[in-house]
Amino acid sequence: MTSIVRVIERILVPPTDLLGDGVFETLHLRPSGPWLLDEHLARLARSAAILDMPSPSVRLPGDLPDSGALRIIYTRQILDISVSPIPASVLRERRDGVRALAADSGISVRRRPPWSIAAAKSLSYAENFAARRWAARHGADDLIGLSTEGYVLEAPTASVVWLTGDELCTVPPVEAGILPGITAAHLLSRAPSVGLRPAERMITLGELAAADTIWLASSLRGLAEVTSLDGASRTRSPWTPRLLELLGYSATDA
Repeated sequence: MTSIVRVIERILVPPTDLLGDGVFETLHLRPSGPWLLDEHLARLARSAAILDMPSPSVRLPGDLPDSGALRIIYTRQILDISVSPIPASVLRERRDGVRALAADSGISVRRRPPWSIAAAKSLSYAENFAARRWAARHGADDLIGLSTEGYVLEAPTASVVWLTGDELCTVPPVEAGILPGITAAHLLSRAPSVGLRPAERMITLGELAAADTIWLASSLRGLAEVTSLDGASRTRSPWTPRLLELLGYSATDA
């Protein structure tokens, strides 16, 4: 027992927090500060409420770097704020796009258990990472989850966004029972400024495959264009650099 206790004493978080009973947010750091900070803090509070946790009081340090990933982790025992470089893989996906596979997630949009925390950004990310590993084992970079009814839901760490004609769309989070995507919502709010019509609607995999362009949207990647879906190559879109610029990201980061 002594050796076990000594190991636990070196863990940076309380052992009970390792069970994933908490929430988090990841923000993109820019020279102007954490991007969309108010929106992320509001979602953190909503996530905490879903887990019956009090609203967190977050005070960011005043010496944040001009770029990087800011992560806020909130559990029943700790509130931790850390900064790390943006992984090279994230920058590569923003620049080169991603190969995606679609798969049934086993989740129904019509039948969620009353204790579901799907709308919270919880620390329970083992399934999310497992989904990406499964995609990698099958020659892809990421996965697009489908409901048991055949509707597109989300990627393990991103929202699904697509363009058909002049309509820029994402999945409605309330109807689909998924996490509301901050980057996707902000992109749609800016869509009219570049002549696109924003919309939220449910979509099947066949309809998604027929879209002009598909992206995975998240805080660090911004937009990662889907360059192939289920093995079918897709033509790169001139809208990708334009929308990345609209969001304040660089498409040429290496």
